[in-house]
Amino acid sequence: MRLLVALAAVLLLFPLAGAGPALHAYHSTITELRYNAAKKQLEISVKVFTDDFEKALSQGQPTHVNLTDAAPRPLVLATAYMQRTLQVSTPAGAPLPLQVLGMQAENDGYWFYCKVTLPSPMSAVKLRQAMLLEAFGDQMNIVNIEANGQKQSALFRAGHEQELLKW
Repeated sequence: MRLLVALAAVLLLFPLAGAGPALHAYHSTITELRYNAAKKQLEISVKVFTDDFEKALSQGQPTHVNLTDAAPRPLVLATAYMQRTLQVSTPAGAPLPLQVLGMQAENDGYWFYCKVTLPSPMSAVKLRQAMLLEAFGDQMNIVNIEANGQKQSALFRAGHEQELLKW
């Protein structure tokens, strides 16, 4: 777990020392998942590199998707994409709807804010984190989980897109 946390820190800091958003040499997302027992929900934040995410969103579209467009198109496409590639379900496999609340630009990336309402207090969920795996063979999706005062991390990549997360 310490290795994953250290890797996440390096990945988050690396763009500050790099030459710019188009030149990063790795493909990753950072997902922060917090279990809010009082509200019976998961609060999820996902950081993506702008150029990587725009490439994934543009696949199959008639024109390039630009996240800075003022129109609702980028958020609509991002929401649909995230609902396909970031999925939460009960341990038994019942899907739990992901609600995308909004997005915020930060340096060479974007944070997406989401929530998942839980049917009851839970001690585990199944998470599928397959964002950008179809676009980049070396894609890594790092997930940091905070629940009941404990922290843990998980790494999702091609061939390991889903995991049961317990707390």
